Amino acid sequence: MGFMDVLLILVPSTLLWASPLIFTALGGAFSERSGIVNIGLEGLMVIGAFSSIVFNLAFADTFGAATPWVALLVAMVMGGLLAVLHAVASITFRADQVVSGVAINLLAIGLTLFLVKRIYGKGQTDIISEGFGKVDIPLLNKIPVIGDIFFSNTYWPPFVAILVSVIVWYVMFKTPFGLRLRSVGEHPMAADTMGINVTKMRYIGVIISGAFAGVGGGVYAQSISSDFSHATISGQGFMALAALIFGKWHPLGAMGAALFFGFAQSLSIIGSSIPLFENIPSVYLLIAPYVLTILALTGFIGRADAPKALGTPYVKGSR
Repeated sequence: MGFMDVLLILVPSTLLWASPLIFTALGGAFSERSGIVNIGLEGLMVIGAFSSIVFNLAFADTFGAATPWVALLVAMVMGGLLAVLHAVASITFRADQVVSGVAINLLAIGLTLFLVKRIYGKGQTDIISEGFGKVDIPLLNKIPVIGDIFFSNTYWPPFVAILVSVIVWYVMFKTPFGLRLRSVGEHPMAADTMGINVTKMRYIGVIISGAFAGVGGGVYAQSISSDFSHATISGQGFMALAALIFGKWHPLGAMGAALFFGFAQSLSIIGSSIPLFENIPSVYLLIAPYVLTILALTGFIGRADAPKALGTPYVKGSR
């Protein structure tokens, strides 16, 4: 197997595994830039994965090839709705944000498994018939060398995720909305003095966070697992959180970190078919993504300064 053959396998796989992490990390950026810690990204991905698969199975005959995309909209809505619970607990009732996020994770996995049992009478759903299959990107796949590696035999979601990352960067750093969002995460008292509704901006940040994480779960379920069970989302939400921290709470940095974790995840799956890694015991490849996540979270690769008011409740008029 030549170097070009390795790239033809590794690059599409890396992009595919990275796309759910990119969407979820972007969601985390909205929440944490507004000052609200969102440990619940894992649970929000779970609800997105569940709702997208259930919708896909129910309406595949109605929407045909467009079903996965419509299911992502459903996942977005469901993720946003679940995030409202985190927003109410963290912002309105000023509960501990980490505890609230953990509660979201536990609620999501428990609720979805209960519903799967009730709806399908077993521990997992059926396999979907309409998912995100491999495609050749028109025109771009004709580019010499690069076209074969990046744009042939690949998937649409990674390119959508990269495009959305650029849009999120623009919104967050080049628009008045982004400035207000970041200001309530850095110095909510000063933002309040300038007439910015801190509570409203934080609610918006958390709900957008849930919507993006729901999309991340929907992408994962419809392009990688093709069904839903208790093990469909197994740590990807925490990897996305690690990517957000590794990327210094910057949308493009988070995207780059997500691509790195996506590479690690893809190696754990296809590493045995690549000559360089074929002699490495599979267990080491399987644990590699989680080890890298731990290293990133503990600051091994470089410490990042979080938004100044991250995790701090704000009471209007407090000093």
